[in-house]
Amino acid sequence: MSAYTMRSDRWNVLEADAKTVRTAVFIQEQNIAEHDEWDAEDAKSLHFVMYDQNRAIATARLLENNSIGRVAVLKNYRGQGIGQQLMQQIIAVAATEQRDFLKLSAQVHAIGFYENLGFSVEGESYLDCGIPHVDMQMYDL
Repeated sequence: MSAYTMRSDRWNVLEADAKTVRTAVFIQEQNIAEHDEWDAEDAKSLHFVMYDQNRAIATARLLENNSIGRVAVLKNYRGQGIGQQLMQQIIAVAATEQRDFLKLSAQVHAIGFYENLGFSVEGESYLDCGIPHVDMQMYDL
């Protein structure tokens, strides 16, 4: 198994690598419109990118409002625990920052993944960009 590395930084530092992963997963694979993928929150968020050597393979962002978003792992790297490592790092950073809770909007097919990390479903499912989602929260960081 390759030794994966992770970086966290602001958008101006990790933009190119995060965009590569998000474009592949959300725009190309899931057919989300570009105007729905990119928003003003990127510039205000802490970004996380995981690498296989120098290749960006996964990304996510942590917003000022305690929301985790844009969690994406390249298709060829799924099922290897990369998303779990990425999320555990974000949770650790949030705990270090003494955040009271974390929240996210999960695609319905990924509910189990987030539940295994300690998130709980809050409310009913809804469509976001034509994909069923549900709100989830974690209170014990």
